[in-house]
Amino acid sequence: MNSRQRLICSLEHQQPDKVPMDLASTHLTGIHVTAYKKLCRYLGLDCEPLVFTDVIQQLVLPCEQIMNKFGFDARGLFPLCSHNWNIVSKDAGDYNEYIDEWGLVHHFPKQDGVYWSLTESPFVGITCKRESIENHKWPLCTEPQRIKGLRALAQKYRDNGKAVVIKSICAGLFEMSQRLRGMENFLCDLIIDKPCANLLVEKILEIKKRYWSFVIGEIGDLIDVFVEADDYGTQQSQLISFETYKEMFEPRLASLIDHMKSLIAQKKPPGEKGYIFFHSCGNVRPMLPGFIEMGIDILNPVHISAGCMEPELLKRDFGDKITFWGGGVETQSILPNGTVGQVIENVKRNLDVLKPGGGYVFNTVHNIQADVPPENIVAMWETVMKYGVY
Repeated sequence: MNSRQRLICSLEHQQPDKVPMDLASTHLTGIHVTAYKKLCRYLGLDCEPLVFTDVIQQLVLPCEQIMNKFGFDARGLFPLCSHNWNIVSKDAGDYNEYIDEWGLVHHFPKQDGVYWSLTESPFVGITCKRESIENHKWPLCTEPQRIKGLRALAQKYRDNGKAVVIKSICAGLFEMSQRLRGMENFLCDLIIDKPCANLLVEKILEIKKRYWSFVIGEIGDLIDVFVEADDYGTQQSQLISFETYKEMFEPRLASLIDHMKSLIAQKKPPGEKGYIFFHSCGNVRPMLPGFIEMGIDILNPVHISAGCMEPELLKRDFGDKITFWGGGVETQSILPNGTVGQVIENVKRNLDVLKPGGGYVFNTVHNIQADVPPENIVAMWETVMKYGVY
């Protein structure tokens, strides 16, 4: 099998020749520039030139030597957005400051900075009135420049036998609303000012639908996996009640997924499918039946150390209905702080649970962070190569 055949076989819940592997095909499955530089030094490779796929998270595109050495099966397309485009910073004392196309203000510490952090939001200091949202300068998201060259790149990846993945324009409906309104304000709006909350979520939904209509219409025939995301879970439960999720977000998320599915079906040539990848950190087990019902094909990051997200139970209850893309190693403690032996044992355990019957793509739980030692990264991937064979 080539990489694309392998990954699609697993997405169809069949067993390929070996477990598909992903690094950096999305802004949710990547590697921090600091960890990448250490990895390159460890492998005796030149890390330059650095190609950032997400400046805010400081994620870089690994060189082809690394991608080919470990046999990663997916390749990502990164349309221009607030995380990788027009990032012009100014001096703000101890920080560099960047105001993005949504009106969000980000700071990066000049000394020992690791990420850009959100510091100001456009709707924080106001009573959330309709005119404030309606009159805001919203991104267009359909400028041809955003995807310039991506069709040719997608064709190149396909010709090389790789699966092609493309990301959304921004964070999810719930998360983006928190960014724009401020987390505390928006969570309160969900209870005491539902008209404001509804209006803001609807505006983001409208932008997302317009973006996907544009992107799928232009290059959707060459894309295998379409990425959306939102963060509903915490380490133990969820950020909002299940009732609020069902009322405010599930119908809109279902509408977005249905919109994407319809566009993909119209664009794809006969015999081909497109798969919806959905990212949500934390414990999202209560949402999983709804995710499956609305047509989400893939769950990421498979937060196996969160409450109620034990891989054995996820595989038992949902493994024939949704693909798990992630969950390959415990990334909060073992990957950054464990020994090589602990990493190997954890990867083997998760492979044993998640790989049977297909429906699994190996990746860490979210991006590889700055503090992860290269020895552990290499041990993780070598273990998958050795024990991920069917």
